[in-house]
Amino acid sequence: MTSYGFHITRGSSFALHGFIDANWANSIDSRKSTGGYLVFFGQTPISWKFGKQRTVVGSSTEVEYKALTDGTAKVIWLQYLLIDLQVPSVSAPTIWCDNLGATYLSANPIFHARTKHVEVDYHFIHD
Repeated sequence: MTSYGFHITRGSSFALHGFIDANWANSIDSRKSTGGYLVFFGQTPISWKFGKQRTVVGSSTEVEYKALTDGTAKVIWLQYLLIDLQVPSVSAPTIWCDNLGATYLSANPIFHARTKHVEVDYHFIHD
């Protein structure tokens, strides 16, 4: 349909920004956590997801780290899509997370020895 689309104004930034958040064990019935992300292209939201995570986790850092993984994967995919569409990139994408534990875990491999219970495939954020 031609009535759908993105409104990108002149002078808008071509930067990607991802905002990630999670809520640890907030489901009373299953104690599963919820998490999600919102990705902006300049000032325009272009991708979002929010929902219950598949597994029960033992800490707020772990649930935030899993949400950070999902959001980062989406930002990377969108970055490659924009490259394929030949959209000029003005800067590296920015990813925002409000959990210090998840932020430190993604930036410092020394913490990984203490978090072996976190699945290995979630460690790609650091790389």
